[in-house]
Amino acid sequence: MSLKTELRTEGDFLFKHRSYLPLVIIVLGLGAYIYNVYNKQLIDPNYAEYYKWGCLAVSLIGLFIRMHAIGHAAPNTSGRNTSEGQIADHINSSGWYAICRHPLYVGNFFMWLGLAGLTQDFWFTIAFVFMYWVYYERIMYAEEAFLIDKYGKAYTDWSAKTPAFWPKFSQWRKPDYPFSWAKIIRQEKAGILNLFLVFFIFEALGSYISSQEWLNMSPLWYSLLIGAIVWYVIIKVLQKTTNIFEGR
Repeated sequence: MSLKTELRTEGDFLFKHRSYLPLVIIVLGLGAYIYNVYNKQLIDPNYAEYYKWGCLAVSLIGLFIRMHAIGHAAPNTSGRNTSEGQIADHINSSGWYAICRHPLYVGNFFMWLGLAGLTQDFWFTIAFVFMYWVYYERIMYAEEAFLIDKYGKAYTDWSAKTPAFWPKFSQWRKPDYPFSWAKIIRQEKAGILNLFLVFFIFEALGSYISSQEWLNMSPLWYSLLIGAIVWYVIIKVLQKTTNIFEGR
């Protein structure tokens, strides 16, 4: 098998199963964090809370990038598509897609970088960056091979002037499509809940190991998790009882 074919085969496989990467990062990250808590290899307690909020801010930047890109994306693009494979009825080339070809993966990177930072382990964070690069390089290769097959010169002309990952903000162009909250709510409701849940789990574990109390933490972490749970439940109920989020 040629390297080109192998990269695409691996990329297609990883694309279909890319929802599992966060689970691997979380499990390994929790292991690294627990080790550091037991061995007291953490940052100065006077700055610990500020550091955690900094990690949350990094993750929220990633969530914002994802939400903005999805909200302005053309119909039947920028979806999860984990069971259906690749789907693209249009080439997204405005908004975030005018400054980089894979803004959703830029968003994912910052969301998970904030989570990796929670471990307070420099080498784990470096390992995460390397793993993310290897993993998503193959996914991006497979996606672009699919789009080249489907759109040919139209895609290669756009990709020739648009960076793959790191945004070139000077190329920003107003999105062609209006912002859709319906798309955001359909696609990101679980992601928002999972983000705050993971932060809460890290806090609860650190609290228990340090003080033998599960919930000895700032009330703000409770509030964020409870708010995310209420949000998720409301959206699920509305989706089952109405068609309010069925717009494209």
